[in-house]
Amino acid sequence: MSQFAVILPAAGQSRRFKDPHYKKPFANLAGRAVWLHAAEKFLNRDDCAQCIVAISPEDREEFERKFGANAAIMGVDLVDGGQERADSIEAALARIKPEVELVAVHDAARPCLAEAWLADVLAAAEQHGAAILARRVVSTLKRVADDRSITETVAREGLWEAQTPQVFRRELLLQAYAQRDGFVATDDAQLVERIGAKVVVVEGSPLNLKITTKADLKLAELALKALPKPKLDGFSHPFADDLFR
Repeated sequence: MSQFAVILPAAGQSRRFKDPHYKKPFANLAGRAVWLHAAEKFLNRDDCAQCIVAISPEDREEFERKFGANAAIMGVDLVDGGQERADSIEAALARIKPEVELVAVHDAARPCLAEAWLADVLAAAEQHGAAILARRVVSTLKRVADDRSITETVAREGLWEAQTPQVFRRELLLQAYAQRDGFVATDDAQLVERIGAKVVVVEGSPLNLKITTKADLKLAELALKALPKPKLDGFSHPFADDLFR
């Protein structure tokens, strides 16, 4: 397997999370910050050469106070993120080590990733150049007007809900960002699609949920218990019992 780096964007404002003390990547989930759950899934692998967390400059002092020891022990690199998610990824890409061949981008607020799903999407990216986790859309979709009246029932055939990680050949992702020209993408696959490259889908799971509201923390705690037990190699949070007292 090629050496890969993972970028965890955590510079968003977390407006829908509505907590005056914590942004969602830094909230407590089962005794640890959400972002630590996400990071350790990658750092437990021997082929992970680098983990970069992109945070808002306004959060750096607080982050280093609460998580600086963890970042140092885990070998995590910090970068200042930007206004848009893509700005944060672009800043992190400039820090990728030269030996890295694949780049994974994973939501810092998506803590319930199973080892098997990660292995599958990495293998698919190595084979095809670009791959993402995604779920088939199974519910009926409605297009709704501003007054909340239904204007259309959207056919769900062929529709998938994108998840992360999204994994790309390093050169391909750099090329996509070089041609971004300020385009505001909702995910990295969209930028790669824009330059005409093929991105394949690896089926994910509803357990691979993204924390958006406080209610999602309760669901994530249940999801963590339902995942296969990870093979820990020393990267679990060393201060889990003390951080949120």
